[in-house]
Amino acid sequence: MKTTLDINDSLLANAKALAAQQQTSLTRLIEEGLQLRLRSSHAATKPKKQKIPVFKGRGGLVAGLNPSSNKAMLDAADDDA
Repeated sequence: MKTTLDINDSLLANAKALAAQQQTSLTRLIEEGLQLRLRSSHAATKPKKQKIPVFKGRGGLVAGLNPSSNKAMLDAADDDA
């Protein structure tokens, strides 16, 4: 796709010189620069931290239930179903 850009004269001159030094086109140099910038932008965007909901209600375990026993907890969960 063709487009028109307004680029600072000295920046364009430096870019042309670098493209010639690297034996690549100015277009390719600009594409690589945009790709690098976009990649770093995506990497800098961190996902939002999600809060883990915490129950702050009353109640608790059924009387006599051993909270340190997985078997007791699973058996109690099966009883409610």
